[in-house]
Amino acid sequence: MFKPADLFDLSQTEHAAVFEGCRNAWDALKLIKAYVEAHARPSLHNQCEGVAFIGAQVFIGEGTVVEDGAMIKGPAIIGRNCQIRHNAYLREHVIVGDHCVVGNSCELKNALLFNRCQVPHFNYVGDSILGYRAHLGAGVILSNYKSFSGNVTVDVDGQPFDTGLRKFGALLGDGAEVGCNAVLNPGSIVGRGAIIYPGVNWRGILPANTIAKNKAAVEVVVRRAG
Repeated sequence: MFKPADLFDLSQTEHAAVFEGCRNAWDALKLIKAYVEAHARPSLHNQCEGVAFIGAQVFIGEGTVVEDGAMIKGPAIIGRNCQIRHNAYLREHVIVGDHCVVGNSCELKNALLFNRCQVPHFNYVGDSILGYRAHLGAGVILSNYKSFSGNVTVDVDGQPFDTGLRKFGALLGDGAEVGCNAVLNPGSIVGRGAIIYPGVNWRGILPANTIAKNKAAVEVVVRRAG
């Protein structure tokens, strides 16, 4: 499930060329910077509601609305009919597809969002790729940096495989859903249509069309008067 086509419908991005020559989907993370710098031809076709900062090397497509307080540093390529909401922070080397939502207080860096992807509330998306119609609940963090030295590894056939990436957040396949306040540890891979329930601390590979959920017990007690 590591090939780009195993996770993503490449027809649902205008930037499928990022994946050319990539044996594993995470290899595209190494190529986003050069691709954006080569293809981000500055041109703004968006509507601004309020005052936003938009850097010099930014392309924004028609129908996109950029709300007050947003910062798009660039280089960045943002598609058509998107919502870049209040106080969103798009750092360097970001690609956003068509009909996407980047919401309040969300931060993106070295990331690729396929069409109709939603990152709507208080999310961090660093060094990650989110597939067609992938969705993050409020407060989801895609952690991209290990606490100790060395590159991020992925388990392949039961053995750790060095991705060659010091920073690697997550790959979310088409239609993947991550619930509120979940944390995905570096190198997480979530298959197509898979779901991670709210509050889960996830590490590793979640196959397509499966669900990861906590089994923590909830204690219910009688409320004392007064």
